[in-house]
This record gives sequence, structure tokens and C-alpha cells, in this order.
Amino acid sequence: MFPGTHARSAPDRAAVIMSGTGAALSYGELDRSSARLARYWHEQGLRRGDVVALVATNLAEVFIVYWAAQRSGLYITAINHNLTVADVSYILTDSGAKVIVTGGRDTVVQLAADAAADAAVPLRLSLHQGRAPDGFTALSTALDGVSDAPLDDQPRGSDLLYSSGTTGRPKGIKPPLPDRQVSEPGDPLVAAFGPLYGFGEDTVYLSPAPVYHAAPLRFCAVVQSLGGTVVLMERFDPREALAAIERYRVTHSQWVPTMFVRMLKLGEQVRDQYDLSSHRVAVHAAAPCPVEVKQAMIDWWGPIVHEYYGATEAHGLTVIDPRSWLQRPGSVGRAALGVIHICDSEGTELPAGEVGVVYFERDEMPFEYLNDPERTRAAQHPKHPNWSTTGDLGRVDEDGYLYLADRQEFVIISGGVNIYPQEIEDGLALHPAVDDIAVIGVPDPEMGEAVMAVVQPAAGTTPGDELVEELRGYLEQRIARFKLPRHFQFVDTLPRTPTGKLVKRQLRKEVAPPAGD
Repeated sequence: MFPGTHARSAPDRAAVIMSGTGAALSYGELDRSSARLARYWHEQGLRRGDVVALVATNLAEVFIVYWAAQRSGLYITAINHNLTVADVSYILTDSGAKVIVTGGRDTVVQLAADAAADAAVPLRLSLHQGRAPDGFTALSTALDGVSDAPLDDQPRGSDLLYSSGTTGRPKGIKPPLPDRQVSEPGDPLVAAFGPLYGFGEDTVYLSPAPVYHAAPLRFCAVVQSLGGTVVLMERFDPREALAAIERYRVTHSQWVPTMFVRMLKLGEQVRDQYDLSSHRVAVHAAAPCPVEVKQAMIDWWGPIVHEYYGATEAHGLTVIDPRSWLQRPGSVGRAALGVIHICDSEGTELPAGEVGVVYFERDEMPFEYLNDPERTRAAQHPKHPNWSTTGDLGRVDEDGYLYLADRQEFVIISGGVNIYPQEIEDGLALHPAVDDIAVIGVPDPEMGEAVMAVVQPAAGTTPGDELVEELRGYLEQRIARFKLPRHFQFVDTLPRTPTGKLVKRQLRKEVAPPAGD
């Protein structure tokens, strides 16, 4: 199904509501506007497999662009608007984008305009009504007089998303285009997540994260495919998120762990002000969640906190419900898509309980990195080309439940022993003096690498030796002594993407090397 299905049965139902303003876009409006835009692109010469780039903040009109691409057999490339002009220009060129669409804050629009000029994108549209940057046409002007009759041929499109760039140049993740019409069933995400989480026409789904990220974009599309209403936050704020659940009687939501931490740190007196009784399913993903944080969320919200583990590459998927998690704290679940294999650095499969590289086996390789066959090969198992990885490390238990350890590139090797930063970060996540925490390895003449904790102190907290001793003592109760940070450094803010991922490559450049002992 797609929004056109629901436009016929419930044209006035809201497909998306902006959380802050209450402005809504109905299914009838979404269907007509996306059909007009699809026709406009067709008249401009776009054909199946061409790429539409989107550089915009969270706006209801984003879904007009998304569904116009989906009903035209086009790829849509939603781009992180926190990247540099050079990175956005690179993505536009690398993807071969024939269209760029922008909207939102002036800085975002200017970013899109500068990048589009650098990359010489031929067709440029603005979501702003009545005004557009130089070289762009307002969407309302472009669609003036264009018929809203659907095209005769509406092949299903797909997304072509880029990694966040946290580990170097963004890389395009290109799946094959589906061989079906947009109105035909068969979408694997709808089939997987619809029944799993009970999405349907009565769903009111709160999406607090930026829609250029894979999970928010794809989950909003799943909800709209099934006739529910998306409540889209302009940007995440912990109190506003709770207020939105109460105001719109939200039934479903999706979060990243840093959002959980920020809501928990509001304190019970603030949290208890909001009526969350409509809330049936809260999903989280995108980054590992500390056990203490998830336990605190279940204690607060009840057994409605579900988790899945996957990647933009869609190479595999695990899921776990709250009751199973309470029996196996820290697990991200069992495979729901693909078969899990844990392998050492040479590709040899490891037994249950041992940490190694997490591979998923599929019938065929489900993606490629655009214009980068070497990266594609590096993601494949050396002996099994249909097994792929994104570089995560983990272990499985005897029952097939997966436990993540960390990213392969983040592991600290100190005195020949592997230390996983995530475990240390999890240990400090809820300390009241810590607003944010990152753990990295730094050069050490004796041990090769030493553990450094980079701490963003909470407001009103005084950084210094006294706080270092307090944090060390707190960690001693939670992790082995050999894993304790040897060095601490305090910073005003840590580099994170809006989806909660630490940009550790950038952090390593920013932190000062430890003073010699």
C-alpha cells in the first residue's frame, strides 16, 4: 500500500502533523501533490533510476517529495544538512542527482544552493511558498497547472542514502530498485515492521529525529503506507517530546539512546507532569543503549520499549521485545532478516560467546556502495560474498541472541588486550555529573594505547581532579579495573550527529594529547 490507497478511503485523515505548530498534511493532499510532482519530473525528462536529492529540515512537505520519487521509480537521496558544502556537493556529484529540493532554515537552504551550484545540478526546487534562492524554483510555481492525475506507469522507487560521514567521506548505499508498481504489495519494511509493532490506520507515530536519517525516513513511510498519522517534531527537545505524546495521543514512537538519557535527566517531578497513557510501543535503535538506561525507561514507561538492530545498508536485522530483553539485558535480539555469523579477523566463524565481526547471511548481496567497489568488497566476507558486515563487533549466546560489543574501528588495544569503549561509556551514561561521554584510545609508550574518557560535564558541575576521582570510583563498581580510563578530559560539547552517533574521528582531532606521567 501507499498513501494513494488511503487518499481514496480517508482523504481528510492527517498523513503528517507538525508537532510544534499542529499544521497538518492530509492523505488527499499528499496523494495529489506527490502525483503532480511525479508528473512534473516526468515532463522534465526524469526516468526510472534517476536520483532526487533532498536537503531540508523536518517539514511536512518532505513527504510530498519522498512519495513523488517512490511513485516514479526514482531514488531519493536525503542528505544530512549538518554536512559541509564540500560534502553535500560530493554527494550530489557521486549520486548523479538530477534534481535537488531544499527547504527549512535559511542556513540549510543556503547550504543546498551552494552545493547545487558546485555540483551543477540541473533542476532545483524550493519547498518555500512564493520565494526561492537564486537558481531555484518554488515548488508551488513549478506545479502550477500540472495535472494531479497519476502517471500510467508508477514503478516503485527506493532510497539511496549516504552514511553520516562519521568515519570519512560519506558513502552511498544503493539497493536494487523493486520490480513492482508503487501500489502493489511487497515492501519488506512494511511486511516486517507493520505486524511486529502493530502499525495501522489508528497509529499516531511520533518521529523526533531528522528525516534525512534512514530510520526516521523509512519508518514514517511505513506508517503512511499503512494509513497512520506521523507526528513530526521540528527538532528533538525532551520536554516537548513528552508534551507531544500527551497532546496528540501518540501510540507509537521511535528514539535513539541519547534521547532516553535526556528525558531521564529531566527528573521524576518533571516527567510525571505528562499523560503518556496512549503510548503503546516505543522503539529504539541507531546506537547501543546502556543497560541501565533501558532498564530505567522500562521502569518509567512499562514493558513497551522495543529494540531492533540494523543499518542503512539493510544487510540484516535483529529484533527484541521488552520481556525478552528483561530476561537477557543488553541483547539486541535474534535475527529477523538474514542469518547471523560471528567471525574473527580472518573470516573464521567463532563459537557462541566469543566476540567477533558481525556478518549477516542473505541469499544475495543486498546493497552496494555506489561508485566504490573496494568498499563493497570490504563489507563482504572473504569466502562468502553473500555475507556482509558494517564493521560492528558482537557475540551470540547459545539461543542466537546477539550482544553488540562496539565498532571494530573503535576498539582500544591496551597491553595486547581488547577494551570496548561502549562498555565504559555505558557505565557513565546516567551519572548525574555527566551530560555526555565518549571513550577513545590514545597513544601510550608502554601499553600501546591507553583509555581516555572525554566528558561533557552537566550544567553546574565543576570539572577537575575531584570529579575525576568521583567518576573513577563510580566506574569501579561497574567494570573491571583494567578497563578504567587512565586519562580524563573535560569538554564543553561532544561531536554527535543529530541521530546520536559519536563522531569519534573528529573527537580524536579535537582532544589534547594526555600529559606525560
